[in-house]
Amino acid sequence: MTATSEKLAIEGGKPVRQAILPYGTQWLDEEDITAVIEVLRSRWLTTGPKVAEFERSFAKSVGSREAVAVSSGTAALHASMYAIDIKPGDEVIVPAMTFAATANAVVFQQGIPIFVDVDPKTLLIDPGQVEMHISPKTRAIVAVDYAGHPCDYDTLRAIAERYRLYLIADACHSLGGAYKSKSVGTLADITTFSFHPVKHITTGEGGMATTNDSELAIRMRIFRNHGITTEYHQREQQGSWFYEMVDLGYNYRITDIQCALGLSQLRKLSAWVKRRQEIAQRYNAAFAEVPAVRPLDVRAEVSHAYHLYVVRLDLTRLQVTRGQVFAALRAEGIGVNVHYIPVHLHPFYRKRFGTCPGLCPVAEAAYQEIITLPIFPRMGEKDIEDVMYAVKKVVGAYLR
Repeated sequence: MTATSEKLAIEGGKPVRQAILPYGTQWLDEEDITAVIEVLRSRWLTTGPKVAEFERSFAKSVGSREAVAVSSGTAALHASMYAIDIKPGDEVIVPAMTFAATANAVVFQQGIPIFVDVDPKTLLIDPGQVEMHISPKTRAIVAVDYAGHPCDYDTLRAIAERYRLYLIADACHSLGGAYKSKSVGTLADITTFSFHPVKHITTGEGGMATTNDSELAIRMRIFRNHGITTEYHQREQQGSWFYEMVDLGYNYRITDIQCALGLSQLRKLSAWVKRRQEIAQRYNAAFAEVPAVRPLDVRAEVSHAYHLYVVRLDLTRLQVTRGQVFAALRAEGIGVNVHYIPVHLHPFYRKRFGTCPGLCPVAEAAYQEIITLPIFPRMGEKDIEDVMYAVKKVVGAYLR
C-alpha cells in the first residue's frame, strides 16, 4: 500500500463507508433461532437440562474434564476467585492491560489485585514482572490471553508451582486458540470464558469456567446458585424438595435459552476461528506496507484466536495523536475501538488502592498507541478491503 492524497472524511472528504463497520458483532443463523425456539416451547427455561448439555459439549470442545456455565465472563472470573478461596487481604497478580473485570473479580472477594506490566511486543503478562511482584500474601496469578493470543503458560505454570500459587486463565479472548498444541481451556487450574456478542460464540450474555479439578468445579457450581448445594432440576429428578445453603453465593445462573444458543454456536466455532485467522493474515500482509502501523507480535508456539486485531501506531512518524487517528477512522466508517485503558489508571483503583501512572510503564505507553480494527467472521471481502484502505488513507494523510 502507498500513501494517498485523498481528502479525509473528517476534513469534509468522502468517507470510505457510509455505514459504520463495528469492530465485532455476533453472527446468528436460522439454526440458532430454531434452537432457542425449541427451548421456549419446552418446560425448562432455566436451570434445566440444556445447561448440563452445554457444559458437557463445551468441556469436550476444549478438552477439559469439567465446565461450569454462568451468567457472564465476569461471573466466571468471580467464581474462580471464590473456588480458590481468595480471602480479604490475599494478593492476586493481574496484568495492567486487560478489561476491568479481571481485577474486579479479585476485589469482589476482598482480595488485592497486584498490577504487573506486560510484554511490549504482545501486551501479554510479563512472567519476569510476575515473579518480581510475588509476596507472602500472593495466592494466585491471572494470565489474560489479550486479543486472543495465549500467554506463556509453561513459564507461568513453573512460577506458580515454585511459589505454590493457583494459575487462573482469563481466556475470554482466546476460545478456540492453542498453546504448544494444547487447547485453551486446559492450560491453567481454572480457565474462564465469555459469551458476550462480540466474542467467538455468543449466548447473549454468559460465561464458562473450565477445570480438571472436580472440587473446584463443585465449589463454582454452588457459588453460582446462591451457595446452595443442589439446583431445582436436580431436585425434580430426585423427587426431592430439600436443599441447604452452605455458603454465601450469588445468582450467577445461566438460562436454558442461552445454553441452547451456545450449543448451536459451538458447532461453528472452528470455522469462525479459522475465518478470524484468515482476516488477520490479510491485515498483516497489508499493514506491512503501511508506515507507522505495527501489528502486535504473534509467537510461533501459539494458535491465535483473534478476538481482537490490535495495531500500535508509531507516533514518532505521525503528525497527530492516537486519538486523532481514531476519530479520522471513525469518520471513514470504520468502527475502531481501544482495548484497553490500563486498569490501574481507572479512578476506582487509584482511589481504593493508590495506583498511579508510572506503575506499569509498558502498558501505559502501549495504551497511547493502540487501536483495535474490525475483525469478525461475517466480514465480507469489501469489509476487509474497506478497513485496509481506510487505514492507508488516514495514516498516509498524517505521516510526517
